[in-house]
Amino acid sequence: MSSTESAPPTNEILGNETELLNEKPPYSIYTKNEKWFLVLLIAISGLFSPLTSNVYFPAIPTIASAFHKSTELINLTVTMYMVFQGVSPMLFGTLADNVGRRIIYASCLLILSLTCVGLALTPTSDYWLLLVLRCLQSTGSASTIALGAGVIGDISETHERGGFYGVYQSGPLLAPAIGPVIGGLLAGTLGWRSIFWFLCISSGIAFLVVIIFLPETLRKIVGNGSIQASFIHRPLILIVGRHRIGTEPAPPRPTGKRFQMKNPFAILKNLDITLILLFNGVVCAVYYAVTATISTLFAEAYPFLSEIQVGLCFLSIGGGMFAGSLSAGKILDWEFRRVGRTLDVRKSKSRPEGDLPLTEKQKTGKYDADFPIEEARLRLIPFSMVLFVGANLGYGWCIQRQVHIAVPLILHFIIGYTSIMVLTACGTFVVDLLPAQSSSVSACNNLLRGSLGAILVSVIDLIANALHPGWTFVLLGCVCAALTPIVFVVMKVGPRWRRRRAEKDLKEREGATENGNDARER
Repeated sequence: MSSTESAPPTNEILGNETELLNEKPPYSIYTKNEKWFLVLLIAISGLFSPLTSNVYFPAIPTIASAFHKSTELINLTVTMYMVFQGVSPMLFGTLADNVGRRIIYASCLLILSLTCVGLALTPTSDYWLLLVLRCLQSTGSASTIALGAGVIGDISETHERGGFYGVYQSGPLLAPAIGPVIGGLLAGTLGWRSIFWFLCISSGIAFLVVIIFLPETLRKIVGNGSIQASFIHRPLILIVGRHRIGTEPAPPRPTGKRFQMKNPFAILKNLDITLILLFNGVVCAVYYAVTATISTLFAEAYPFLSEIQVGLCFLSIGGGMFAGSLSAGKILDWEFRRVGRTLDVRKSKSRPEGDLPLTEKQKTGKYDADFPIEEARLRLIPFSMVLFVGANLGYGWCIQRQVHIAVPLILHFIIGYTSIMVLTACGTFVVDLLPAQSSSVSACNNLLRGSLGAILVSVIDLIANALHPGWTFVLLGCVCAALTPIVFVVMKVGPRWRRRRAEKDLKEREGATENGNDARER
């Protein structure tokens, strides 16, 4: 035997072996580009919830005439749509957290496509059928927003989640601006039934894309993506994660209950989550109020505008939303890194030997229990609210005084930009708090946003007629300003509630482990 073969292992070799043994698997097997592909895929699917609602608005007078019903009765189909838009994600979002994202995604898009066929063929003598099918249409389309947030929670680490969520939000929040333009063009050229055929074809294509390309991402099924899932959870054509899926064996099937849904409403028992969702819902409702009144207010203030020109006015607020979606995520990720560096420097002298630096914990998608995630996500919201409230105050008076049309359009852009900054920060924050229930917590977010939006949109015309546009938007702006201190309250009490949840989850896991050991012993 040579001296080389008989020599004891050196410290360098032992160190390398130790590093290999201690090396942890990545949070997700997907590369950055593959994650962006999945985010863009779900962002396009997320368009359908608000698009299906807003593309319908320009055709309301035509549909009322065709069905020989009053505008109020046709508006009831809008109200019922928004009701189901808030309720249905509570079911489908919770199902997605238990049985998988992919199958629920495909089911919702299929429901949407089939109901659009029914709506396009509805006889004008059957108003009740129009109402029922609009409810079913909402059930299929509304849940895609919560499901998309669930996918982002599955594949993204905390330090990069803001960027993904910001781009994802651009789809659902851009639709209210472009929906009326599309609806007006279709209804004015091909008739109101063409709106539903358009939705049927587009949602059918989205359904096929999901079936063909979207992999399962639910971590309890595929882990970080490396576990080979069953056939129903696999895409027909594997584009992302090739040669990395199937590197880990499938987890053993549990011997006890295989399916146990958590009550999504239990999430609202957490004070920090409920407060931030309430604040987020009010801001979103005011945004909906602005978009819902653009047609009537601009037609009254600028009577020289044609219907097509009024529809094009929606593009300004949509442009603000799109620009905000591109920058909001980057700003959130930058803020997360800034807070991380500050905390790392503060703890550098007192960090126990062997503890991972904060930057390493960010790379693994983890952060310390004392990491101020509330500050990292919410600190910049008050600055955005100053611009949001100011733009609302000025917008109402500009419309009432009929100033040059460029001024309210610029204020539209500011409202769109700042609103998505706030909504992205709040949405990312609640997913950070409960990543294992990301679809459920996003469904709660959608419930409050949809409910408050439906209430405000249903009465905004009455308020505007009573107070005139100037004081109407002063009122809405002041409500938002009065609720902004909620952000500071959450930053104060949030860490305490977060620790309570962590302790409760730890006890539940320990109890489940003990029960499993007892079962094996028996």
